[in-house]
Amino acid sequence: MADAPYIRIRNHLAAQIRGGDLRPGDKVPTEAELQAAYGVSRATAQRALRELAQVGLVVRHRRIGSFVAGPTHDNLLRLVDPQIKGPEIPGRHEVERARVSTARECGVDLPDVPEDEPVVELRRLKFDLTDTVIAIEQSAVPLRYAPDLLEKDLVHTTVLDYLGGRGVPLATSRMYISAVNLTAADADLLEAERGAAVLRLSRVTRLADGTVAEAMWHVMKPGLHEFYIEQTVEGLGGGHDTG
Repeated sequence: MADAPYIRIRNHLAAQIRGGDLRPGDKVPTEAELQAAYGVSRATAQRALRELAQVGLVVRHRRIGSFVAGPTHDNLLRLVDPQIKGPEIPGRHEVERARVSTARECGVDLPDVPEDEPVVELRRLKFDLTDTVIAIEQSAVPLRYAPDLLEKDLVHTTVLDYLGGRGVPLATSRMYISAVNLTAADADLLEAERGAAVLRLSRVTRLADGTVAEAMWHVMKPGLHEFYIEQTVEGLGGGHDTG
């Protein structure tokens, strides 16, 4: 069955944006231009642009038009603060792999965990509205802390929420940022150049005694995201003489 007209328009524009033919700040064709180019109704053109805006690829301004958006801004604290609810990477997820393996085989660095210790290994993909993979997430949890994790709804379950619900006494969560080159497999999933340099965000969560309870990493499609950390500084300058 052929895709609906709005999907064809949406996917074509999304491909132009991701391929660099349309760059951040460039004007996107108007509703009238899309109607003429594709022979569709105004409602169809509107829906295509609206869905591109919903996934952050374009920004729409009333009476001015639609423009290619810049990178999405993501709060790095979401990765390490279990009080910030929701997926580490927001959006639709798909479980690519979920199994019991060992710390040696799981594809995630688990500091101080014996190489032959059983772990639950999860590898999940995040998609945007056009069903394009925009992030890869891989995590591992020692099996003794997650005996029934594989029985859960792994599309929506977040590991830290799961561990907290089981009463695992999580104490610290540390994030690492490193530059890596995409493997051929990951690059193909992200439709990026093989060996392309990207930032990998990693997290290690420990108990109070330092025992590792969980570790994960994720990489995102190049050019789609900018990361930030915001710190409250209210009151730091109060009462000081600046003269």
